[in-house]
Amino acid sequence: MSAGILAIEARGLRKVFGSGETAVRALDGIDFEVTEGEMVAVMGPSGSGKSTLLHLLGALETPTEGVVAIAGKRFDGLSDRHLTLLRRDRIGFVFQFFNLLPALSAEENVVLPALIAGRRDKEVRERARGLLARVGLEARASHLPKELSGGEQQRVSIARALLLEPELILADEPTGNLDSRSSAEVLDLLGSLSGEEGHSIVIVTHDPGAAARAKRIVFLRDGKLAGEVEGGSTQRVIDRFAELEG
Repeated sequence: MSAGILAIEARGLRKVFGSGETAVRALDGIDFEVTEGEMVAVMGPSGSGKSTLLHLLGALETPTEGVVAIAGKRFDGLSDRHLTLLRRDRIGFVFQFFNLLPALSAEENVVLPALIAGRRDKEVRERARGLLARVGLEARASHLPKELSGGEQQRVSIARALLLEPELILADEPTGNLDSRSSAEVLDLLGSLSGEEGHSIVIVTHDPGAAARAKRIVFLRDGKLAGEVEGGSTQRVIDRFAELEG
């Protein structure tokens, strides 16, 4: 594991769905951490527990056992209201299918988390415009999602995830619905956000090329950790992933 200040950590995570003979152990004793400014990819075969881990890190589900903490603040014991506030204020989410509202412009989609939080001040609008400029879409601020390419829509969703200045960004298959060129643009952006601007990012992906952009790649199999490798080499990721599936 990397040394440094922890952005998020999980200890002894277990998640069981159902009970008795039909129980499914989606995660089975996972320890996981990400330091500030680190980008980590999570890979594994289908059913390995990748999405479940992401949901637990994002406080979207509650572990059967174990502890999750963001910047030292533990999730367990928090009320539903406080979990909602934690997700809203401290975690940014990026999804495979963008989740943009079709009737809202790019700028309005970026501003949406602040509106939900009851903020309608000028500063929020200025930050949204600045983020759209940061992701290369300043000239597309007034366009509806249907007027944007897939890559542009994903960049809007990244800007939205950054609006409230979260401590952690969780990205679920962020390039899974994009062509190779758009994928490269989105990965360049995420890499820059981590490497140059210090954002902590966790990416769940099936794509070895996308995973190789991360500083570390953590592998899961059957709900357990199955090792990790350093990023930078797509072939190294492919070889390790092939071992898991073999």
